[in-house]
Amino acid sequence: MSNNAQPDLAYRRVVALTGTLFLSYLAVAMSLPGVPVYVVQDLRLDNALGGLAVGIAFLSTILTRPLAGARADRLGGKNSMQRGLIIYAAAGLICLLSSWSHLSASGDYALLIVGRLLLGLGESLTMVGMISWGLGLMGPARSGKVMSLVGMGMYGAFAAGGPLGLLLLHRFGFAGLMGVCTVLPLLGLIAIHRFPAVAPLVGQRESIWQIIGRIWRMGGVVGLGGVGFAVLGAFFALYFLSHGWPYAGLGLTFFGVGFVLVRLLCGHLPDRIGGTPVAIASLFVEACGQYLLWLAPGPLPALLGAFLTGLGCSMVYPSMGSEVVKQVPAHLRGTAMGAFVAFQDLAYGLTGPLVGMLADSAGYSPVFLIGGLAATIGLCMAIWVRRSILHVDSV
Repeated sequence: MSNNAQPDLAYRRVVALTGTLFLSYLAVAMSLPGVPVYVVQDLRLDNALGGLAVGIAFLSTILTRPLAGARADRLGGKNSMQRGLIIYAAAGLICLLSSWSHLSASGDYALLIVGRLLLGLGESLTMVGMISWGLGLMGPARSGKVMSLVGMGMYGAFAAGGPLGLLLLHRFGFAGLMGVCTVLPLLGLIAIHRFPAVAPLVGQRESIWQIIGRIWRMGGVVGLGGVGFAVLGAFFALYFLSHGWPYAGLGLTFFGVGFVLVRLLCGHLPDRIGGTPVAIASLFVEACGQYLLWLAPGPLPALLGAFLTGLGCSMVYPSMGSEVVKQVPAHLRGTAMGAFVAFQDLAYGLTGPLVGMLADSAGYSPVFLIGGLAATIGLCMAIWVRRSILHVDSV
């Protein structure tokens, strides 16, 4: 399959891949609210360890993004995505065993951490493989659309997976939740088996540090924009439970609805008007949502804050990602996107444990202040990126 494929056919295939990504990414989404609740309430460990159990999966992806990107560039996006889905299933199985091991709480926690580390590797291979595959099918001129579809699959899974994960945890325990998280990636693996691969491109390689030098400013923006999602995913349910509020499982649902709504309505904008204007507007909305969560007097304003956070977070990644694609040759796109997403992973990996320590000492409300401040700094950085691009274009 080449980049000269009919655009409508290529788009339909990427939409089909997005559906597969949605199904498989439920393995991440359903475990995200369930893991900290399991650690804090079942294992009776503290919030910092709950945050670490969430964040370490994202930290794992930071270390494996260059590997995933280089693999996608060398062997193709389909190969990378298939390997990622297999590792997803193995990670779910190990997390399941942590609740059956009859070890001490610390032993069960250690086994859980192993599973979460593998989950990060699987996520890295799956996402970078999907992006590389989609860009190969649709071409760089539609890179913003490709990354919008990828995000719709991911965060649509968060919208459905948040309450579903808590429901499974309540009804069947952590083992039941992880059992479902083991099966879903295997279904995704079956679904993509017959989809056409895209032949990898050949060209001169560059070191990962050279590539980071090209894209670090865009990566910084997406990392700062990711803090709001990280604190919401790790602590929203515990925030509600600490206040005795209802609807604790709906935070990621409201986030996901806002996220997908903007992707559907505005997914074409980075390709049409450029990435930086879209990112600037998005980060402003995200900051408003996080500040509302910080000051929320009750559950309904807090859910509105989660919705605004989803609206704002939605287009930061594809907007900056479309700018990254312009900075590198075609044969390095997988590696560049792996490095780019690693900035977001870094934010996810550090936010959980660091903000968890704040929650232990000051409660859950201030964690959303941190998210708001990060989005505000990201907004300023996006303005800097835009000015730099305009300056280069004018020279």
